[in-house]
Amino acid sequence: MGENRGIPKNIDYESIDYEKPSAARIYDYLLGGYHNFEIDRRVAAQLAEIMPDFPLYVQANRAFLRRAVRFLANQGIDQFLDFGSGIPTVGNVHEIAQGINPSTRVVYVDYDPVAVRHSRTILEDNPNAIAVRADIRKTEVILDHPEVRNLLDSSKPTAALLISVLLFIVDNKEAYRLVRVLRDALTPGSYIAISHATAEGVSPEQAAQGEKLYAASGNPVKLRSHVEIKRFFEGFELVEPGLVLVPLWRPEGPDELFFDQPELSQNQGGVAYKP
Repeated sequence: MGENRGIPKNIDYESIDYEKPSAARIYDYLLGGYHNFEIDRRVAAQLAEIMPDFPLYVQANRAFLRRAVRFLANQGIDQFLDFGSGIPTVGNVHEIAQGINPSTRVVYVDYDPVAVRHSRTILEDNPNAIAVRADIRKTEVILDHPEVRNLLDSSKPTAALLISVLLFIVDNKEAYRLVRVLRDALTPGSYIAISHATAEGVSPEQAAQGEKLYAASGNPVKLRSHVEIKRFFEGFELVEPGLVLVPLWRPEGPDELFFDQPELSQNQGGVAYKP
C-alpha cells in the first residue's frame, strides 16, 4: 500500500485503489501538494523522464487558471462550475473568486474520491462552495445534480471551467458533445474557459511516449491540435487574445512561467463568452 500522506481522515480507504495512479493526484504532486500516493509520484517521475519540463507545464497551466478566474470575477461572474477540478492547492478557484466577490459560488466536480473528499473537508466552513463526485462525461447529470442546482442559479451567467481535463476524453465525438451540452445549458452572458495539452511543438516520439505512459497508467489522454482545440469554442465568442499558448493569455508580468518562451508550455488556453 502506498503512503497516504495528507489524505483526510474521513476518506473511505477501502474504496481507494492504492496501486492505480490518478490524474488528479499526479497533478497534485506536480503542484507541490501532499495528497498523493507512491504510484502517482512514480508516474509523475516517468513523465518527467520523457519530458523534463512536464512539471512546469502543469504549473503554467495552473497559472492560466488563476488569471482566467480573476478575469471572469472582474467581469462580474459570481458562479463557477469547475469540471475535473482535481485536488485543491494554493490559489483555488473559490479563494481567487471569493477574494474579489465574497458571495461568489463555486462547484468543484471530479471523479477521484480523494480529490472530492479532500475538497469537502476544506470547504466545510464555506457555505458558497461545494465539491461533487461525478463523471464529467455525464454533463446532463452534473447540471441536474441536486447540490449543483441548489447552489447555482441556472438563470444567471456562470463560468464553466474545463482546465486540462478534455484531453482525458479521448473520443472526439464524446468530448465535443460534452462541451456542446454545456454550452446549450449555459445562460447567455456565461463564459467557458478551456486549456488543453497540444502535440504541437512536441516531437512525435515524445507525444507518443507520453500518451503511451498515460494509457498504461489507466488515464489515457489525447493531445489535440490548435484547430481541434478551437472547435470546443464553437457557439462562443473568444475574448482577447483568443486561443493561445497559456503563457500568452493575459500575462501579469515578466515573472510568469515561460513568459519569454511560451512555446515550451505545451498547453493552449482561451476564455470565451456566450452571446
